[in-house]
Amino acid sequence: MASTTATRPASGSWASSEGVRRSMVSNKRADTGPEKALRAALFRAGVRFRKDYRIDCPDLRVRADIAIIGPRVAVFVDGCFWHRCPVHGTDPKTNADFWTEKLDRNVVRDRRVDASLGGIGWTVLRAWEHEPPEDAASRVLNILGRRPVARRAP
Repeated sequence: MASTTATRPASGSWASSEGVRRSMVSNKRADTGPEKALRAALFRAGVRFRKDYRIDCPDLRVRADIAIIGPRVAVFVDGCFWHRCPVHGTDPKTNADFWTEKLDRNVVRDRRVDASLGGIGWTVLRAWEHEPPEDAASRVLNILGRRPVARRAP
């Protein structure tokens, strides 16, 4: 007979069901589709960068999704759910107390990272996962003092 732990999360788990747990565990930390699309747009524009680059600040260590080393530009591609996008962010109905606290901590951490990087001379740019990659790339190019990226034909 199969164990019930395979279909139901352990007591006190953050996941409301095994399906939710599997879905959340499968989320990637790096190399997401929106990150790859932004990197491709930047590369086409001639920008060279490091991906998933560790930056040591005095008070914390940060991994920028994209780092342009010379001019010290750190780019983060934030997921709408995880970083509370004002347009697409949602609050889960199940286990709401846990998720509200978790997502609020993410936003506070983002602001702390922004301030810490700014304090050591980095410019921080945050793009949302739903933002067209050419638009985000154009914002990066603007920071670098270069011409914006033309949109690719569909």
